[in-house]
Amino acid sequence: MKLTDLYSRMGISPSVCEFGEKLQDDLQEQFARFDKTAEYNQMKVLLAMQQNRVSEECFQASTGYGYNDYGRETLEKVYADTFHTEACLVRPQITCGTHALAIALFGNLRPGDEILSPVGKPYDTLEEVIGIRPSRGSLAEYGVTYRQVELKEDGSFDYPAIREALNERTRLVEIQRSRGYLTRPSFSVRQIGELISFIKGIRPDVICMVDNCYGEFVDTIEPSDVGADMTVGSLIKNPGGGLAPIGGYIAGTLECVKNAAARMTCPGLGAEVGASLGVNRSFYQGFFLAPMITKGALKGAVFAASAFEKLGFAVTPTGSEPRNDIIQSITLGSPEGISAFCRGIQHAAPVDSHVDPEPWDMPGYDSPVIMAAGAFIQGSSIELSADGPVKPPYNVYYQGGLTYEHAKLGVMKALTTMEKEGLIRL
Repeated sequence: MKLTDLYSRMGISPSVCEFGEKLQDDLQEQFARFDKTAEYNQMKVLLAMQQNRVSEECFQASTGYGYNDYGRETLEKVYADTFHTEACLVRPQITCGTHALAIALFGNLRPGDEILSPVGKPYDTLEEVIGIRPSRGSLAEYGVTYRQVELKEDGSFDYPAIREALNERTRLVEIQRSRGYLTRPSFSVRQIGELISFIKGIRPDVICMVDNCYGEFVDTIEPSDVGADMTVGSLIKNPGGGLAPIGGYIAGTLECVKNAAARMTCPGLGAEVGASLGVNRSFYQGFFLAPMITKGALKGAVFAASAFEKLGFAVTPTGSEPRNDIIQSITLGSPEGISAFCRGIQHAAPVDSHVDPEPWDMPGYDSPVIMAAGAFIQGSSIELSADGPVKPPYNVYYQGGLTYEHAKLGVMKALTTMEKEGLIRL
Protein backbone atom coordinates (compact mmCIF):
# COMPACT_ATOMS: atom_id res chain seq x y z
CA MET A 1 0.00 0.00 0.00
CA LYS A 2 1.34 3.43 -0.94
CA LEU A 3 1.71 6.28 1.53
CA THR A 4 -0.89 8.24 -0.44
CA ASP A 5 -3.34 5.35 0.04
CA LEU A 6 -2.77 5.49 3.81
CA TYR A 7 -3.37 9.24 3.82
CA SER A 8 -6.57 8.62 1.87
CA ARG A 9 -7.72 6.11 4.48
CA MET A 10 -7.00 8.77 7.12
CA GLY A 11 -9.40 11.07 5.28
CA ILE A 12 -6.81 13.40 3.75
CA SER A 13 -8.01 14.81 0.43
CA PRO A 14 -5.77 14.38 -2.64
CA SER A 15 -5.46 18.17 -3.01
CA VAL A 16 -4.25 18.55 0.60
CA CYS A 17 -1.87 15.61 0.20
CA GLU A 18 -0.27 17.17 -2.88
CA PHE A 19 -0.16 20.59 -1.20
CA GLY A 20 1.55 19.12 1.86
CA GLU A 21 4.22 17.22 -0.04
CA LYS A 22 5.23 20.29 -2.06
CA LEU A 23 5.32 22.35 1.11
CA GLN A 24 7.52 19.83 2.92
CA ASP A 25 10.09 19.86 0.10
CA ASP A 26 10.55 23.61 0.58
CA LEU A 27 11.23 23.29 4.31
CA GLN A 28 14.24 20.97 4.33
CA GLU A 29 16.80 23.71 5.02
CA GLN A 30 14.92 24.85 8.13
CA PHE A 31 14.43 21.26 9.25
CA ALA A 32 18.19 20.69 9.05
CA ARG A 33 18.76 23.57 11.50
CA PHE A 34 16.36 21.96 13.97
CA ASP A 35 18.28 18.70 13.60
CA LYS A 36 21.52 20.41 14.60
CA THR A 37 20.01 22.06 17.67
CA ALA A 38 18.47 18.77 18.77
CA GLU A 39 21.80 16.95 18.37
CA TYR A 40 23.54 19.53 20.58
CA ASN A 41 20.85 19.33 23.26
CA GLN A 42 20.81 15.54 23.14
CA MET A 43 24.52 15.50 23.96
CA LYS A 44 23.98 18.05 26.74
CA VAL A 45 21.34 15.88 28.44
CA LEU A 46 23.31 12.68 27.95
CA LEU A 47 26.44 14.24 29.45
CA ALA A 48 24.48 15.39 32.52
CA MET A 49 23.12 11.88 32.98
CA GLN A 50 26.55 10.28 32.67
CA GLN A 51 28.22 12.81 34.98
CA ASN A 52 25.63 12.07 37.67
CA ARG A 53 26.03 8.29 37.23
CA VAL A 54 22.39 7.55 36.48
CA SER A 55 21.79 3.88 37.23
CA GLU A 56 18.96 1.37 37.43
CA GLU A 57 18.69 2.19 41.12
CA CYS A 58 17.44 5.66 40.12
CA PHE A 59 14.25 4.14 38.69
CA GLN A 60 13.03 2.65 41.97
CA ALA A 61 9.83 3.98 43.54
CA SER A 62 9.55 5.61 46.93
CA THR A 63 6.38 5.99 49.00
CA GLY A 64 5.14 7.86 52.03
CA TYR A 65 7.46 10.67 53.01
CA GLY A 66 9.92 9.83 50.24
CA TYR A 67 12.98 10.37 52.42
CA ASN A 68 16.33 9.61 50.77
CA ASP A 69 14.84 9.04 47.31
CA TYR A 70 18.10 8.53 45.43
CA GLY A 71 16.48 8.61 41.99
CA ARG A 72 14.64 11.84 42.70
CA GLU A 73 17.77 13.53 44.06
CA THR A 74 19.89 12.37 41.11
CA LEU A 75 17.28 13.52 38.59
CA GLU A 76 17.29 16.99 40.12
CA LYS A 77 21.08 17.10 39.75
CA VAL A 78 20.69 16.07 36.09
CA TYR A 79 18.26 18.93 35.49
CA ALA A 80 20.47 21.40 37.36
CA ASP A 81 23.52 20.38 35.33
CA THR A 82 21.60 20.56 32.04
CA PHE A 83 20.24 24.02 32.84
CA HIS A 84 23.51 25.12 34.50
CA THR A 85 21.89 26.08 37.80
CA GLU A 86 22.79 25.60 41.45
CA ALA A 87 19.70 23.55 42.23
CA CYS A 88 16.43 22.24 40.84
CA LEU A 89 13.09 20.83 41.95
CA VAL A 90 11.62 18.17 39.65
CA ARG A 91 8.52 16.71 41.27
CA PRO A 92 5.29 14.88 40.50
CA GLN A 93 3.77 16.89 43.37
CA ILE A 94 3.86 19.89 41.00
CA THR A 95 0.63 19.42 39.06
CA CYS A 96 1.16 21.74 36.08
CA GLY A 97 3.09 24.72 34.77
CA THR A 98 0.82 27.24 36.51
CA HIS A 99 1.36 25.38 39.79
CA ALA A 100 5.14 25.47 39.31
CA LEU A 101 5.00 29.22 38.70
CA ALA A 102 2.76 29.74 41.72
CA ILE A 103 5.14 27.78 43.97
CA ALA A 104 8.08 29.84 42.73
CA LEU A 105 6.20 33.11 43.28
CA PHE A 106 4.70 32.34 46.69
CA GLY A 107 7.99 30.88 47.91
CA ASN A 108 10.03 33.94 47.02
CA LEU A 109 7.62 36.82 47.74
CA ARG A 110 6.49 38.33 51.03
CA PRO A 111 3.76 40.82 51.98
CA GLY A 112 4.67 44.29 50.74
CA ASP A 113 6.68 42.97 47.77
CA GLU A 114 5.80 43.82 44.19
CA ILE A 115 5.93 41.73 41.00
CA LEU A 116 6.78 43.42 37.72
CA SER A 117 5.93 41.93 34.34
CA PRO A 118 7.97 43.79 31.69
CA VAL A 119 6.32 41.84 28.84
CA GLY A 120 2.69 42.89 29.26
CA LYS A 121 -0.12 40.65 30.49
CA PRO A 122 0.87 37.19 31.71
CA TYR A 123 -0.78 33.94 30.66
CA ASP A 124 -4.48 33.74 31.60
CA THR A 125 -4.17 31.16 34.39
CA LEU A 126 -1.50 33.25 36.15
CA GLU A 127 -3.88 36.20 36.45
CA GLU A 128 -5.74 34.55 39.33
CA VAL A 129 -2.50 33.43 40.99
CA ILE A 130 -1.30 37.04 41.04
CA GLY A 131 -4.73 38.53 41.73
CA ILE A 132 -5.12 40.54 38.53
CA ARG A 133 -8.48 38.80 38.45
CA PRO A 134 -9.69 38.40 42.05
CA SER A 135 -9.35 34.82 43.27
CA ARG A 136 -9.30 33.02 46.58
CA GLY A 137 -5.78 32.73 47.97
CA SER A 138 -4.11 34.97 45.37
CA LEU A 139 -0.85 36.82 46.01
CA ALA A 140 -2.87 40.02 46.16
CA GLU A 141 -4.71 38.67 49.22
CA TYR A 142 -1.31 38.26 50.90
CA GLY A 143 -0.36 41.86 50.24
CA VAL A 144 1.79 41.34 47.16
CA THR A 145 1.21 44.01 44.51
CA TYR A 146 1.64 43.80 40.75
CA ARG A 147 2.40 46.09 37.87
CA GLN A 148 3.16 45.52 34.22
CA VAL A 149 4.86 47.34 31.38
CA GLU A 150 3.36 46.90 27.95
CA LEU A 151 5.52 45.92 25.02
CA LYS A 152 6.14 48.47 22.29
CA GLU A 153 4.06 48.26 19.12
CA ASP A 154 6.77 46.23 17.38
CA GLY A 155 6.78 43.69 20.22
CA SER A 156 10.10 44.83 21.73
CA PHE A 157 10.77 45.74 25.36
CA ASP A 158 10.01 49.30 26.46
CA TYR A 159 13.24 49.86 28.40
CA PRO A 160 12.52 53.45 29.57
CA ALA A 161 9.13 52.37 30.94
CA ILE A 162 10.71 49.35 32.64
CA ARG A 163 13.30 51.58 34.30
CA GLU A 164 10.51 53.84 35.57
CA ALA A 165 8.41 50.88 36.84
CA LEU A 166 11.23 49.39 38.90
CA ASN A 167 10.98 50.72 42.45
CA GLU A 168 12.01 49.96 46.02
CA ARG A 169 9.15 47.45 46.40
CA THR A 170 9.99 45.47 43.26
CA ARG A 171 11.12 42.08 44.49
CA LEU A 172 10.60 39.85 41.47
CA VAL A 173 10.40 40.32 37.70
CA GLU A 174 8.31 37.69 35.88
CA ILE A 175 9.26 37.19 32.24
CA GLN A 176 6.99 35.00 30.14
CA ARG A 177 8.96 33.57 27.24
CA SER A 178 6.04 32.23 25.21
CA ARG A 179 3.15 34.22 23.78
CA GLY A 180 0.28 32.54 25.64
CA TYR A 181 -3.08 33.53 24.12
CA LEU A 182 -1.58 36.66 22.57
CA THR A 183 -0.23 37.50 19.13
CA ARG A 184 2.92 39.14 20.47
CA PRO A 185 6.20 37.41 19.56
CA SER A 186 7.78 34.84 21.81
CA PHE A 187 11.19 35.89 23.07
CA SER A 188 14.53 34.34 22.28
CA VAL A 189 16.88 33.39 25.10
CA ARG A 190 19.25 36.12 23.96
CA GLN A 191 16.50 38.76 24.13
CA ILE A 192 15.64 37.57 27.63
CA GLY A 193 19.31 37.80 28.57
CA GLU A 194 19.47 41.41 27.41
CA LEU A 195 16.36 42.24 29.44
CA ILE A 196 17.74 40.56 32.57
CA SER A 197 21.06 42.37 32.17
CA PHE A 198 19.21 45.71 31.93
CA ILE A 199 17.14 44.97 35.06
CA LYS A 200 20.12 43.73 37.07
CA GLY A 201 22.04 46.84 36.07
CA ILE A 202 19.40 48.90 37.88
CA ARG A 203 18.45 46.50 40.69
CA PRO A 204 20.95 43.66 41.15
CA ASP A 205 18.93 42.28 44.07
CA VAL A 206 15.72 41.74 42.08
CA ILE A 207 14.83 38.10 41.32
CA CYS A 208 14.40 37.48 37.60
CA MET A 209 12.07 34.53 36.99
CA VAL A 210 11.40 33.15 33.51
CA ASP A 211 8.29 31.20 32.61
CA ASN A 212 10.01 28.79 30.23
CA CYS A 213 6.93 26.77 29.25
CA TYR A 214 7.08 25.57 25.62
CA GLY A 215 10.64 26.89 25.23
CA GLU A 216 12.93 24.15 26.57
CA PHE A 217 15.41 22.74 24.02
CA VAL A 218 14.25 25.06 21.24
CA ASP A 219 17.68 26.73 21.45
CA THR A 220 21.07 25.43 22.59
CA ILE A 221 20.89 27.70 25.67
CA GLU A 222 18.20 28.27 28.31
CA PRO A 223 17.24 31.42 30.28
CA SER A 224 19.33 30.14 33.20
CA ASP A 225 22.39 30.53 30.94
CA VAL A 226 21.76 34.27 30.56
CA GLY A 227 21.16 35.36 34.15
CA ALA A 228 17.70 34.09 35.17
CA ASP A 229 17.51 33.40 38.90
CA MET A 230 14.67 30.93 38.32
CA THR A 231 13.57 29.05 35.21
CA VAL A 232 10.20 27.34 35.55
CA GLY A 233 8.26 24.89 33.42
CA SER A 234 5.94 21.90 33.09
CA LEU A 235 6.91 18.27 32.49
CA ILE A 236 3.87 17.63 30.30
CA LYS A 237 5.38 20.10 27.87
CA ASN A 238 8.87 19.92 26.29
CA PRO A 239 11.11 18.52 29.07
CA GLY A 240 8.87 15.54 29.86
CA GLY A 241 9.40 14.19 26.36
CA GLY A 242 5.83 12.92 26.16
CA LEU A 243 6.49 10.30 28.85
CA ALA A 244 6.23 12.24 32.11
CA PRO A 245 2.64 11.69 33.35
CA ILE A 246 2.63 14.82 35.54
CA GLY A 247 5.08 17.25 37.09
CA GLY A 248 6.94 20.50 36.88
CA TYR A 249 10.39 21.91 37.54
CA ILE A 250 11.96 24.99 39.12
CA ALA A 251 15.65 25.44 38.29
CA GLY A 252 17.72 28.27 39.70
CA THR A 253 19.81 29.61 42.54
CA LEU A 254 19.98 27.51 45.68
CA GLU A 255 18.22 30.23 47.68
CA CYS A 256 15.32 30.58 45.24
CA VAL A 257 14.84 26.83 44.91
CA LYS A 258 14.92 26.30 48.69
CA ASN A 259 12.28 29.02 49.11
CA ALA A 260 10.12 27.36 46.45
CA ALA A 261 10.56 23.95 48.09
CA ALA A 262 9.31 25.33 51.41
CA ARG A 263 6.15 26.43 49.63
CA MET A 264 5.80 23.19 47.63
CA THR A 265 5.63 21.13 50.84
CA CYS A 266 5.87 23.22 54.04
CA PRO A 267 8.41 25.17 56.09
CA GLY A 268 10.88 22.88 57.79
CA LEU A 269 10.42 20.01 55.33
CA GLY A 270 11.10 21.65 51.96
CA ALA A 271 12.67 19.37 49.36
CA GLU A 272 13.34 16.52 51.80
CA VAL A 273 9.90 14.97 51.35
CA GLY A 274 7.85 14.00 48.32
CA ALA A 275 7.67 10.38 47.20
CA SER A 276 8.38 9.66 43.54
CA LEU A 277 5.65 6.96 43.43
CA GLY A 278 7.19 5.10 40.50
CA VAL A 279 7.44 7.97 37.99
CA ASN A 280 11.23 8.31 38.06
CA ARG A 281 11.83 6.10 35.02
CA SER A 282 9.36 8.12 32.94
CA PHE A 283 10.93 11.38 34.12
CA TYR A 284 14.43 10.24 33.18
CA GLN A 285 13.51 8.70 29.86
CA GLY A 286 11.26 11.60 28.91
CA PHE A 287 14.03 14.11 29.65
CA PHE A 288 16.47 12.03 27.60
CA LEU A 289 14.07 12.06 24.61
CA ALA A 290 12.98 15.68 25.07
CA PRO A 291 15.43 17.29 22.58
CA MET A 292 14.23 14.99 19.79
CA ILE A 293 10.55 15.32 20.70
CA THR A 294 10.91 19.11 20.72
CA LYS A 295 12.56 18.96 17.31
CA GLY A 296 9.54 17.14 15.85
CA ALA A 297 7.16 19.68 17.36
CA LEU A 298 9.19 22.55 15.87
CA LYS A 299 9.06 20.98 12.42
CA GLY A 300 5.31 20.57 12.75
CA ALA A 301 4.91 24.21 13.78
CA VAL A 302 6.85 25.43 10.76
CA PHE A 303 4.80 23.15 8.50
CA ALA A 304 1.58 24.61 9.93
CA ALA A 305 2.79 28.21 9.63
CA SER A 306 3.92 27.76 6.05
CA ALA A 307 0.67 26.04 5.03
CA PHE A 308 -1.67 28.67 6.42
CA GLU A 309 0.56 31.54 5.37
CA LYS A 310 0.33 30.32 1.77
CA LEU A 311 -3.45 30.31 2.13
CA GLY A 312 -3.49 33.96 3.18
CA PHE A 313 -3.97 33.64 6.94
CA ALA A 314 -2.00 35.73 9.43
CA VAL A 315 0.43 33.51 11.34
CA THR A 316 2.83 34.24 14.20
CA PRO A 317 5.65 33.48 13.74
CA THR A 318 5.78 33.18 9.97
CA GLY A 319 7.09 30.06 8.30
CA SER A 320 10.53 31.60 7.81
CA GLU A 321 11.06 33.40 11.14
CA PRO A 322 13.29 32.03 13.92
CA ARG A 323 11.55 29.86 16.52
CA ASN A 324 11.63 30.61 20.25
CA ASP A 325 8.99 28.08 21.36
CA ILE A 326 6.87 25.28 19.89
CA ILE A 327 3.63 27.29 19.65
CA GLN A 328 2.16 28.38 16.33
CA SER A 329 -0.52 31.08 16.33
CA ILE A 330 -2.91 31.16 13.37
CA THR A 331 -5.57 33.87 13.01
CA LEU A 332 -8.57 32.07 11.51
CA GLY A 333 -10.98 35.00 11.82
CA SER A 334 -14.15 33.17 12.82
CA PRO A 335 -15.56 30.70 15.36
CA GLU A 336 -16.22 28.32 12.47
CA GLY A 337 -12.56 28.42 11.48
CA ILE A 338 -11.35 27.60 15.01
CA SER A 339 -13.91 24.81 15.35
CA ALA A 340 -13.02 23.18 12.02
CA PHE A 341 -9.29 23.40 12.69
CA CYS A 342 -9.60 21.85 16.14
CA ARG A 343 -11.87 19.08 14.89
CA GLY A 344 -9.27 18.23 12.27
CA ILE A 345 -6.53 18.01 14.89
CA GLN A 346 -8.75 15.88 17.16
CA HIS A 347 -9.60 13.49 14.34
CA ALA A 348 -5.88 12.97 13.70
CA ALA A 349 -5.27 11.89 17.31
CA PRO A 350 -4.35 8.38 18.50
CA VAL A 351 -6.75 8.78 21.45
CA ASP A 352 -10.40 9.94 21.23
CA SER A 353 -10.14 10.57 17.50
CA HIS A 354 -13.88 9.85 17.20
CA VAL A 355 -15.02 12.83 19.29
CA ASP A 356 -15.62 16.47 18.36
CA PRO A 357 -14.17 19.16 20.68
CA GLU A 358 -16.58 21.85 21.85
CA PRO A 359 -15.90 25.22 23.53
CA TRP A 360 -16.35 25.23 27.32
CA ASP A 361 -15.82 27.52 30.29
CA MET A 362 -12.42 26.21 31.32
CA PRO A 363 -11.22 27.17 34.84
CA GLY A 364 -8.77 30.08 34.81
CA TYR A 365 -9.93 31.62 31.53
CA ASP A 366 -12.21 34.62 30.87
CA SER A 367 -13.95 33.22 27.76
CA PRO A 368 -14.96 29.80 26.41
CA VAL A 369 -11.97 27.79 25.22
CA ILE A 370 -11.91 25.02 22.62
CA MET A 371 -9.22 22.38 23.01
CA ALA A 372 -8.29 19.52 20.69
CA ALA A 373 -6.03 17.02 22.42
CA GLY A 374 -6.35 13.29 21.84
CA ALA A 375 -3.33 12.66 24.02
CA PHE A 376 -1.95 9.74 26.01
CA ILE A 377 -1.55 12.13 28.97
CA GLN A 378 -4.37 14.55 29.77
CA GLY A 379 -3.41 18.14 28.97
CA SER A 380 -0.04 17.17 27.52
CA SER A 381 0.70 19.97 25.08
CA ILE A 382 3.94 18.41 23.86
CA GLU A 383 1.57 15.94 22.22
CA LEU A 384 -0.31 17.12 19.13
CA SER A 385 -2.87 19.64 20.30
CA ALA A 386 -4.61 22.88 19.43
CA ASP A 387 -6.64 25.30 21.47
CA GLY A 388 -7.84 28.86 21.61
CA PRO A 389 -10.29 31.25 23.25
CA VAL A 390 -13.46 31.63 21.20
CA LYS A 391 -13.32 35.40 20.91
CA PRO A 392 -12.00 37.87 18.31
CA PRO A 393 -9.66 37.75 16.47
CA TYR A 394 -10.22 33.97 16.73
CA ASN A 395 -6.66 32.79 17.03
CA VAL A 396 -5.92 29.11 17.30
CA TYR A 397 -2.73 27.95 19.00
CA TYR A 398 -1.25 24.79 17.55
CA GLN A 399 1.58 22.92 19.24
CA GLY A 400 3.22 19.59 19.88
CA GLY A 401 3.45 16.27 18.16
CA LEU A 402 5.55 13.43 19.56
CA THR A 403 6.78 12.92 16.00
CA TYR A 404 6.96 15.31 13.09
CA GLU A 405 5.02 12.85 10.96
CA HIS A 406 2.07 12.99 13.35
CA ALA A 407 2.24 16.79 13.55
CA LYS A 408 2.20 16.95 9.76
CA LEU A 409 -0.82 14.63 9.60
CA GLY A 410 -2.67 16.84 12.09
CA VAL A 411 -2.16 19.93 9.94
CA MET A 412 -3.27 18.07 6.82
CA LYS A 413 -6.36 16.76 8.61
CA ALA A 414 -7.20 20.32 9.73
CA LEU A 415 -6.76 21.58 6.17
CA THR A 416 -9.00 18.81 4.82
CA THR A 417 -11.74 19.60 7.36
CA MET A 418 -11.61 23.30 6.53
CA GLU A 419 -11.59 22.55 2.79
CA LYS A 420 -14.70 20.36 3.09
CA GLU A 421 -16.52 23.12 4.99
CA GLY A 422 -15.66 25.76 2.39
CA LEU A 423 -13.36 27.72 4.70
CA ILE A 424 -10.29 27.38 2.45
CA ARG A 425 -9.60 26.69 -1.21
CA LEU A 426 -6.44 24.93 -2.40
